[in-house]
Amino acid sequence: MAAQGTASVPVDLAAIREAHARILPHVRRTPVMSCRALDEAAGATLHFKCENFQEVGAFKARGAANAVFALTAAEAAHGVVTHSSGNHGAALAWAAARRGIPAWVVMPDNAPAVKQANVRGFGGQVRLCAPTVAAREAACAAVQAETGATLVHPYNDWRVIAGQGTAALELLEEIPDLDAVVAPVGGGGLLSGTAIAARGLRPAIRVFGAEPKGADDAQRSLAAGHIIAQDNPRTIADGLRTSLGDKTFAVLSRLVEGIGVASEEAIVAAMRLTWEKMKIVIETSSAVPLACLMERSLDLAGLKVGVILSGGNVDLERLPWQK
Repeated sequence: MAAQGTASVPVDLAAIREAHARILPHVRRTPVMSCRALDEAAGATLHFKCENFQEVGAFKARGAANAVFALTAAEAAHGVVTHSSGNHGAALAWAAARRGIPAWVVMPDNAPAVKQANVRGFGGQVRLCAPTVAAREAACAAVQAETGATLVHPYNDWRVIAGQGTAALELLEEIPDLDAVVAPVGGGGLLSGTAIAARGLRPAIRVFGAEPKGADDAQRSLAAGHIIAQDNPRTIADGLRTSLGDKTFAVLSRLVEGIGVASEEAIVAAMRLTWEKMKIVIETSSAVPLACLMERSLDLAGLKVGVILSGGNVDLERLPWQK
């Protein structure tokens, strides 16, 4: 049963298929990979959807492309604006450049340097602000007032949610007999899209989120039946520090079975293990699902599990296992 006060959910499997057709010329169909060493660590058979191989380095390319290319010509002429810790901002700048329109990205002044550079590298105009939700929203409102740009929220936007769901759509097209799928959850856009796509294709599939113990608002929100705002998150997984929105909470409360939480030590260990054994670069947020499986806060032992590797944008000067 849906929790009281949740928004209606207009996005379904058909909307995700439509988004997939819209973004197909622009995003990469990323590979699905496996690794025996990671299977052993999790006690399950894992299939990783490698969104770290997107041109922008993260799944955010999907939602941003769907939102940008769904704009009317009149809307597009004024450009787009968002607030982002990095990956969504870079993706929106990239998508806007592909359409030939301007993009403004409001970023917290403590965002990793590599993520600020990514936004500028794709042509986005960065505006720094204090690392609070209020400061982000105020800065976005100022840009909208100046330019008439369309706000593309990082996660609480149906166009974005539909785009993010295309990763799970591709995953299940390739590995149709999965028992469960796990995605990291910050604001909830990726997990929402994943849940809609996965449950739309296979109603009995189990869908889980994964988040850090130091930013466990999604787990607490679903348990309480209402949104509990993120308060002073303390985690190395900088992409998962945001609170759920009303749209994402509406989806998660209906379609997600549970949320696992991971310690900081497990996140670093899972990230390093993935680098060492899969020979691919993932960022800390991407490591959280594997960390939850390794610590058994998500105990899916013996099952065939799809895992969304959300991104690979890493500051190589600040690797978490370096002293």
